[in-house]
Amino acid sequence: MCLPEDKLWVEKLLPHKRAEVAPVDRQSEGITRTMTNTSDATPIPRRHPTRTVTLGGVPLGSAHPIRVQSMTNTDTRDAEATIRQISELVEAGCEFVRLAVPDENAAQVLPAIQSAAPVPLIADIHFDHRLALKALEAGLQGLRINPGNIGSKTYVDRVVDAASANGACIRIGVNGGSLEKELLQKYGGATPEAMVESALGHAVLLEKRGFGNFKISLKSSSVPRTIAAYRLLAARLDCPLHVGITEAGTLLRGAVKSGVGLGILLWEGLGDTLRVSLTADPVLEVRAAWEILRSLGLRQRGPEIISCPTCGRTEIDLQDLAEEVERRLAGVTDVFTVAVMGCVVNGPGEAREADIGLAGGRDCGLIFSRGEILRKVRGRDELLPEFMRELEAFLVERRAGGDQ
Repeated sequence: MCLPEDKLWVEKLLPHKRAEVAPVDRQSEGITRTMTNTSDATPIPRRHPTRTVTLGGVPLGSAHPIRVQSMTNTDTRDAEATIRQISELVEAGCEFVRLAVPDENAAQVLPAIQSAAPVPLIADIHFDHRLALKALEAGLQGLRINPGNIGSKTYVDRVVDAASANGACIRIGVNGGSLEKELLQKYGGATPEAMVESALGHAVLLEKRGFGNFKISLKSSSVPRTIAAYRLLAARLDCPLHVGITEAGTLLRGAVKSGVGLGILLWEGLGDTLRVSLTADPVLEVRAAWEILRSLGLRQRGPEIISCPTCGRTEIDLQDLAEEVERRLAGVTDVFTVAVMGCVVNGPGEAREADIGLAGGRDCGLIFSRGEILRKVRGRDELLPEFMRELEAFLVERRAGGDQ
């Protein structure tokens, strides 16, 4: 069961008898996060325990890897463009893709999109239960809905029955910008308590119908409010959590807000799937999500590229060099560390943990591995080509040894 089994608690959450949601004393509720040490003594977060649900055959929950998802920004009615973008997202490491289904025309092309998709798809539905049914008929494996705005009890029953029959997963997506009017009035705004009460009320609608294959998200554009809401919810439910900071903003601002908000939540063990919401190419959302997971030691994909911030001693265009190395390695999924340094004196030593790296100076550069200099390169224009040749040889040797 996702909801507590205490009968009185459930009765308080039944429609028209919603419970007051009080702020949580995190210590007394037993949700203070502790760290797990790896063999090299690097602390990593201990996941908040949840039950397991499935989305397109992929298990979700604390016993499984945190999954990366994004959302297409194409017009879903343009099936060709949407399929192309799904492919780009998957190539970048996206594991679930959500797409808007705003009307009947969009619903009609879902079978073609679904048949071409290599990962589970999630239909984003608002208000019209018929669109949810058509998405499930098309074979989509997930729905993002608010059961409370789908319509009458009969409509909710139809959607839940269809999701159950098709083995689909439902995400209860609570957004601080679209809470129920009575909750806004009760709490004086889109507070964390209001968001949690909304989620609990929607969870009851599914639980009462015997449907447990769902996850919940509580999203706000406010980082502190989002964190507080997830902490409150985690103390009360054991269903998986989809985490994100909604309307985070453009690339720089959005990445910073998401990095802070998601970083805190994930460090506390909260989050079983995530989306980094950016006003940008959704492929960048996926890359940002992987970097957040990597930075916390939760998952890795592709090389980690480290580079120094530059200073007055830098004698090469390090920014362009680092960006070009990053661009050329964009499609590589092998896990290793690359260093791009701007000082031939200190670079190899400062980046001694890197599997392979380069350090540039005035009209020369060094290529090194694990702090040991492999060779010196004369000529600034030769540094990048020579480094890429060394890197390709490194990858061939690494893959031949079965280390990826």
